[in-house]
Amino acid sequence: MNLLYQKKLLSRWLIAILWCSIIAPIFQHVSVMSLPNNETVPAVMVFGDSIVDPGNNNYITTLVKCNFPPYGRDFGEGNQPTGRFSNGLVPSDIIAAKLGVKKLLPAYLDPNLQLQDLLTGVSFASGGAGYDPLTAELVNVMSLSDQLDMFKEYIKKINEAVGRNRTTMIVSKSIYIVCVGSDDIANTYYQSPFRSAEYDIPSYTDFMASEASKFLQELYGLGARRIGVFGLSVIGCVPSQRTLGGGLNRACLDSSNQAAMLFNSKLNSQMVVLGKKFSDSRLVYLDSYNGFLNMLQNPAKFGFEVIKKGCCGTGDIEVSILCNRYSINTCSNTTHYLFWDSYHPTQEAYLALSSLVFDNKIKDFF
Repeated sequence: MNLLYQKKLLSRWLIAILWCSIIAPIFQHVSVMSLPNNETVPAVMVFGDSIVDPGNNNYITTLVKCNFPPYGRDFGEGNQPTGRFSNGLVPSDIIAAKLGVKKLLPAYLDPNLQLQDLLTGVSFASGGAGYDPLTAELVNVMSLSDQLDMFKEYIKKINEAVGRNRTTMIVSKSIYIVCVGSDDIANTYYQSPFRSAEYDIPSYTDFMASEASKFLQELYGLGARRIGVFGLSVIGCVPSQRTLGGGLNRACLDSSNQAAMLFNSKLNSQMVVLGKKFSDSRLVYLDSYNGFLNMLQNPAKFGFEVIKKGCCGTGDIEVSILCNRYSINTCSNTTHYLFWDSYHPTQEAYLALSSLVFDNKIKDFF
């Protein structure tokens, strides 16, 4: 065995050891679930906003970024700001791990992706996106339409690499997750003048549900069959919304929560209609509203103590570029916090929420 080959072998071995030591700590809490009828899932594909963006926004020109400390503080062995809007994992990672596909779901725009990364799935999500096309436009991020274009490009890439038959199998048997819409209500409707002058909440949620239906039909048209869609969470109770409209006591914004529930009922109805129209599909509604409400109302049950403030800085308003290495008073231990910044939950909250919302729905995908 020549010296050059020995050096290469040693280098690869050290990289493998380093990689295992980095990722092992964050996956000890994610158990692979048993799937019905010994099914296997070839890949996981994700569309949406910052809840499931693992770093796509790192590669576009926008202020909606988090590829800097203290984001990623608890990722792997710590202090790895990957572009995930959390202290660690996000739901797209957790779901891919639960399904036994892989431990991390990478960003599609990551220039270091290898073929195997593509074959087992990616996230196309972009922090700041919404069902409403204006939502992405206002903050210069990738809309759902842009994300579908990337998915088309993805299909072409794997088709060229592994052929039509395997591509068709991957596309049809993968699980698709859609998580988007909270920015439409929290930001585009309530924090900008553009939509509130044109719509009231009933008509705006009608518009959102119509856009959601269009997106799901386009996704189906591209070959997706197993699609899980997260409803909106308790938007009015995130720290930034409490700060902006909750008064001195920083109460939850009932108007935002009512809007979220109204949209969720319409989304659910649209999915039932589409499920009947596309009888070979499995459209699964994932109720994050009641799951998160359970955590808010019973924090101690899930190990949380602080629910009105985020860990980063004051916890009242810091998010994205406002949550940075200079944010003072950032908490030392995230495990007691429901929120990481003023808008996004902690890794610990995502782990609990994913179990509440996803685990008992697995069977509905098959």
